[in-house]
Amino acid sequence: MAVCVTCGNDYYLAFEVRTVGGGTYTFDSFECAIQKLAPLCEHCGTRIVGHGAEVSGRFYCCAHCARTADAVAGFEVRDAVGAYPG
Repeated sequence: MAVCVTCGNDYYLAFEVRTVGGGTYTFDSFECAIQKLAPLCEHCGTRIVGHGAEVSGRFYCCAHCARTADAVAGFEVRDAVGAYPG
């Protein structure tokens, strides 16, 4: 069994996540993995679990937060990934 780095639970179905930066983490659930690894929206503070939006190296949970944060001057932020623009 392996111990979750987020909650400390010793669980026989734990899994390991390796990051591009070389980190290795053991989790007992996706919830714990998200809590440890998902970035925070720079506007509202929620964990970014989907695509989110990145503007000039800053991360937002959605296009609305990116626009509201006044960080998008000169940038177009689309509301849906892969949406037809016309």
